[in-house]
This record gives sequence, C-alpha cells and structure tokens, in this order.
Amino acid sequence: MHDQNMINILILDDEAFMLKLLVRMVTNLGYSEVSSSDNGFVALEKIDTQNDSPNLILLDLNMPEMDGLEFVRHLVERNYGGSLILISGEDERMQQAAEKLARAHQITVLGHLHKPASPKNLAEMISRWRPLQKDSPPEVMKAYGAEEVQSAIAKGELVNYYQPKVSVSGRQVVGVETLVRWNHPKDGIVLPENFIGVAEAHGLIGDLTLKVVTEALAQTKVWLDAGLVFKVAINLSMDNLVKLDFLESVVELVSKAGVPPQAIEWEVTESRLMGDFRVALEILTRLRLKRFQISIDDFGTGNSSMAQLRDLPFDELKIDQSFVHGACKNIKLKAMFDSSLALAKQLGMIVVAEGVEDQADWDFLCETKCDIAQGFFISPPMPNNLVEKWVKSWESNPV
Repeated sequence: MHDQNMINILILDDEAFMLKLLVRMVTNLGYSEVSSSDNGFVALEKIDTQNDSPNLILLDLNMPEMDGLEFVRHLVERNYGGSLILISGEDERMQQAAEKLARAHQITVLGHLHKPASPKNLAEMISRWRPLQKDSPPEVMKAYGAEEVQSAIAKGELVNYYQPKVSVSGRQVVGVETLVRWNHPKDGIVLPENFIGVAEAHGLIGDLTLKVVTEALAQTKVWLDAGLVFKVAINLSMDNLVKLDFLESVVELVSKAGVPPQAIEWEVTESRLMGDFRVALEILTRLRLKRFQISIDDFGTGNSSMAQLRDLPFDELKIDQSFVHGACKNIKLKAMFDSSLALAKQLGMIVVAEGVEDQADWDFLCETKCDIAQGFFISPPMPNNLVEKWVKSWESNPV
C-alpha cells in the first residue's frame, strides 16, 4: 500500500457534473493532492507550469476540442512518466484500443473504468499505482551486427533452452519447445529477438538453424535413452524453406542422431513473407511424409495465416500468446481464441495455447477443448540439464 499523499492526481473530463463527482470521490478516498480540468489544452498548461507533474491522470476519452487520444499524444511529446486511468462512457472495445495505444507509447496504464465509476473500483485501480523507478530506465534492446551473429554461430556460442508443453486435460508433459539463446561472452544470455532478425536479413538463418537442430537432436536422444518420451519442437523460419537441400540436411541429421521422426516437431513461424511457395509446400509435405509433425506457430499474427492453413500440411496449430493471456476477461481475445480453436478442431488439428502466464489463463483453458498449454505459469524456458528434474517435479505435483 502506498502513501496517499505521495500521489499528485489530475482529473480530466469535459462534463462538469462528472468532474465534480470524480474529484469528490478521489478526495473521499484520502488523496489530498487532486486537481481537475475540463479541457485538454488547459490540462497541458497545468502540466507544463506546475513544479510537480501529476503522477496519475484520470482521463476521459470523448471530449470536444482535444479528445483523450490526442491528449495522450501530447503527453508522449512531453515524455510523461506518470500513469493513466481511463474513465469513459465509451464501449469496452474503444477503451481497450485506447489502452493499447497508450501502452504502445510506453505510458503506464493502470486500467479503465466505465462511467459512472464506483468508489470501490476506483480505489482498487488507484491502488495499482507505483512510483516511477528513476534508477531503472527502460531496457533498450541492444543491436548486434551480422558479423557478430556469424561469429557466435561459428564459435558455438548459441545454446538451446527448452520450454515444457503439457496436456490440458491429463496434465502430462507431452513435449518441449527448443528456444535458442546466445551465450554472449560479455552480455550474458541474449534472447532470440535480439539476433534472429539479423540472421534472417543477412542469410545466416540456415547455419543458425542447423546448429540448433544438431544440438536439439543430440539432446532428444539423451532424453529418449533416459526414458523421457515426448516430442521436441524446433522452430523453422520461412527462410529455411526456400532451399530444397534443407530437407536432405535435416533428414540426415535426424538419422545420424538415432532419433525417430515421430519424436520431432517442426514449428513454422511466418516472421517474413514467404518466398517460393512451391518449395515450402514441397519441403513441408515431404517432412510430413517422413512422419515428422508440422506446426503453424503464432497463428493469427502472420502475413496470411489462413491461407497457409489452407495450403500447407500442418497438423498442429499454436494459438499466439497475444490471444491467450487475459482471454478469460477480454471479450475480443476470447472471441479470437474460440474461433481459432474451433477452426483447428474442425480441421482435425492438435491445438496448443501459448502464453499461459497465470492461474486465470490455466483455468480458462481447462474450460475449453484446447489440447496443450505452454507458458511461464507452467515453466519458463530452461537449460537442458534442468529438464529431467523439472519433469519429475511436475509429474509429482502438476498445477
């Protein structure tokens, strides 16, 4: 619980009655530093001239002269470091869109309330406010050059982490997804979003993928020999599927590793536009013929996921985490999740939900016909030497 005297609150609403009501409500909750305005331009003048900028702004969206979204843009120009609560008569979808826009501008949004807001709900939302940590600036993604990435591949600095996938109904461990990391000599563990795009843009993704595949296959053999029977998923970029010799390479690697094709699953992510569709179609179809499983990853976020689902021989569909986390309390997300799930089931596909982050997400999935769950609520990605211990722990005490 924070000190109520710490928060300088500004309330912006063009309706005089609502403005007075909100001011009274906030002061009755014990907050003493409260100012108000019925106009965006006047509010900005207060922000510019006051010694202490408001830590928290209660913002209406639909106002004459300057609406709430335009006001947010002016806050961005001023590098506003406080938080927002949207209190508006607009519908749920509008408020969600406004929240998303503000967050895209790196402004903290504590949530939204529909008019008329109750004192209880308002108190709960204001209680979420936390002071800005000035000593912790936002983390900036470091840019790495093509030569650095190429050197990392050559020197064996790439390592595989594995994230478990469990069945929703029986809660058994059914597989792991291979997620590459860069064990950088100076920067420590570097996540793939910092270097995969560079590899794709500079023709390095083939070499990178073969390194990942080789290590994953060796590890799969170790697990199989230890009695751990589950699928190991390996990510493929569309750039991997533009050369026919890729198929021969991976089939040879699988054979040499002594791993049955049924133990391996290829997850295809459409991060870039597909090149020659015919080559990709041939490679994926031949992989299926050789009894590998093919999964369409991040479904709903690519360039033409529906067209790919129609044309390519996928037998598993992974619903992107942006449609899973929070779907239990978001009508739009739930509709998108339900439609993706229904579509996959009609096509006879296995369905995996990514981004299961908390108990609410898990409980939501348990009420659906989703087959498999994956996310930090189950387990974060881990090094290979921790997987066997984690599986034993999970099997003795699943969520």
